[in-house]
Amino acid sequence: MPVLYRKSRLLRRSRVLWGSFSVWRPRLIFWFGALAIGVISVGFARLADLAQHAFAGVTASGQWSFLLPLIITPLGFMLSAYLAATFFPNAQGSGIPQAIAARHLRDPDDRARLLSLRLVVGKIVLTVLGLASGASIGREGPTVQVGASIMLAVARFGGMAQARGLILAGSAAGIAAAFNTPLAGVVFAIEEMSRTYESRANGLVLTAVILSGLAALGLAGSYSYFGSAAVAPASVRDWELVLVCGIGGGALGAVFSGLALHLGQHVRRWAHPQPLRRMVMLATVCGLAVAVIGILSDGTTFGTGYDQAKAAVEGNPLPLLFFLEKLLAGFLSMISGIPGGIFAPSLAVGAGFGSTVGSLLGSSIALAAILGMAGYFSGVVQAPMTAFVIILEMTGDHQAVIPIMAVSMIGYITSRILSREPLYHGLSRVFIAAAIRARRARETVEN
Repeated sequence: MPVLYRKSRLLRRSRVLWGSFSVWRPRLIFWFGALAIGVISVGFARLADLAQHAFAGVTASGQWSFLLPLIITPLGFMLSAYLAATFFPNAQGSGIPQAIAARHLRDPDDRARLLSLRLVVGKIVLTVLGLASGASIGREGPTVQVGASIMLAVARFGGMAQARGLILAGSAAGIAAAFNTPLAGVVFAIEEMSRTYESRANGLVLTAVILSGLAALGLAGSYSYFGSAAVAPASVRDWELVLVCGIGGGALGAVFSGLALHLGQHVRRWAHPQPLRRMVMLATVCGLAVAVIGILSDGTTFGTGYDQAKAAVEGNPLPLLFFLEKLLAGFLSMISGIPGGIFAPSLAVGAGFGSTVGSLLGSSIALAAILGMAGYFSGVVQAPMTAFVIILEMTGDHQAVIPIMAVSMIGYITSRILSREPLYHGLSRVFIAAAIRARRARETVEN
């Protein structure tokens, strides 16, 4: 009896331990996924920086090297569009619309076509290729798709049923790690990704942001994206910036997003008979136009525009027409269909617009650049809370909290008046509709 009793106790103890492991297994996989987002985001950022520096070095290495973009940029756009269409479908564009669409889709196979580990590789490689070709794109939007894809894989490997919440968490972790802005990651998840507060997902979002942020902090250290600014309105002219940057930035943002949605529909209809051939052709033409703009602007419109935005935030005025040149280069890069985001280029456009306004009004360039970023970014994405928090975290300008908040709200209201549909949600409907058509086609074949 004692032997049987001891065996039964050991059996019960092993069952308890196994049961506890089954409980902890999904948590451990979730934590590992959040840490992986932070590590991959830092690696992605470094690859993107290397790609930009390589392009700048090649195009400034000789007397006639400034003309090399006329060859490199169209070829890079063409190759990126071809690879995206043939090997990495649904990697095109920012990646945020794909993450939003995946949250609305119920079928796991439909979600997997928009968010997968294969797309993680494709998104990173093709975004880096675009930056190495001089495209006016950013890596922050693609990091959202990367983070959401990793978390969807976590749901599958860990046997977790909260796919929608995990996609939200991965998206927030991606933004937080990409900009080193944890608060903006949380606000972005609530305001832009879900458009509502989801109490059941808030724990996942916070945990993912914390862990990915810790991983990024350990690898890249503590830093502010644009350094540290300490400027505030000191005169009537400085306060005039709030209205001008809010209304002007919001209107510019509405023009960008409205044209992107409207022209995008025409592009899809035009490309429908021969999608691969025509989209590659369009990307090549857009690449050539981006190269011409870059040469005319002395190279300032190539890449993310980070250096130009940072210079403006530090108080150095940018060329008066830089914001229009950068807006056009960013718009062409987006319409071309190559993988790449609009976050960083939008910040550069906003900083350029603010710099121009500040120069014309004779007010602080640094303050004008910060307010211009808030107004334009809020106008493009129509997410004023995200715009306010992300600009505040990136610049550390706590002395201008109220002006930044006011400009973000004015930019949002102006944009909503001119363009009723938010950009990312409008683009997400394209992916939702495509997924529904593909599923119906499969069901028809099966029946």
